[in-house]
Amino acid sequence: MGSRSKALALYKQILQESKKFTSYNYRNYAIRKTRDEFRQNKEVTDPQKLKDLFKKAKDNLEIVQRQVLVGQMYDGGHLVIENQPKTS
Repeated sequence: MGSRSKALALYKQILQESKKFTSYNYRNYAIRKTRDEFRQNKEVTDPQKLKDLFKKAKDNLEIVQRQVLVGQMYDGGHLVIENQPKTS
């Protein structure tokens, strides 16, 4: 499997985990931060830099997974903004 497909798989996995946050603010921050980081580094071709970025992304995935579990244990309820109907 090529590095591009590995990166896309890792990107999708981090986004899926980020969507599990019960907190609206954490959820949106994690999704936005993930998208920004991957967009910022999409042109990197240096093998060592890619290796470092993969390590950082895997570490961040583990952090998100742990924080989702902690957030589920201490759910603080939903914000008013979360109950708003979505407009097209």
